[in-house]
Amino acid sequence: MAEAEETVAAPKSLGLDVVRSFRCRAILFDLDGVLVDSAERVEKTWRKWATRHRLDPEHVIAMAHGRRTIETVRLVAPELSIDAELHALEASEATNPEGVYEIAGARELLQRLPASRWAVVTSGIRAVAEFRLRYTGLPLPAVMICADEITHGKPDPEGYLTAAARLGYSPADCIVIEDAPAGIESAQAAGMRAIAIATTYPSEQLRSADAVVARLADLLVEHAGDEIQISFPAPPVV
Repeated sequence: MAEAEETVAAPKSLGLDVVRSFRCRAILFDLDGVLVDSAERVEKTWRKWATRHRLDPEHVIAMAHGRRTIETVRLVAPELSIDAELHALEASEATNPEGVYEIAGARELLQRLPASRWAVVTSGIRAVAEFRLRYTGLPLPAVMICADEITHGKPDPEGYLTAAARLGYSPADCIVIEDAPAGIESAQAAGMRAIAIATTYPSEQLRSADAVVARLADLLVEHAGDEIQISFPAPPVV
């Protein structure tokens, strides 16, 4: 199953010449930047925090995407009190809906999957993740691995390995949908294939993934029997 990939002529109804196709048994989604667009909210929070601590906001924001809050603070300001900073940052994220949106195609994609075949692995704490899912009206997954429930965040593979185990599938049976280099590294360290969505980072920074698409809506997901097929436009040959 791990190497199941095809490149085939697309049906005329899709309006494409060629599509790539992966097969798997379960899909593991990152949350922010994949199912929920929270970039505006995240960047406002970190910009305000960085300015207060006289740090370079752009550097802090770049480090924050795809990482747990605790790891971002340790990386950019190890001299600060971790507990105090975490409380202030996460309290803001868990109660403020400003700048949080459903990503186009997320609802339709999830509706195509049985609850036992998908999970969310997020660098946010559970309170933040549940708040954003409920605010956007997206379904809460049966399995969701959050930053405050694991020891090591992305790029460590712990989160994705834990999600696969709880769903009851091997890493080789899973495909990860990610938007950040740290998440792609996490998935691949777990022995999983990764499809990157170029929503948060330019595609050039996501080349380590097994495939890169411009938007979540580019993915066509079909579930039949014990197999999930993920199809998407193949890049043009140049």
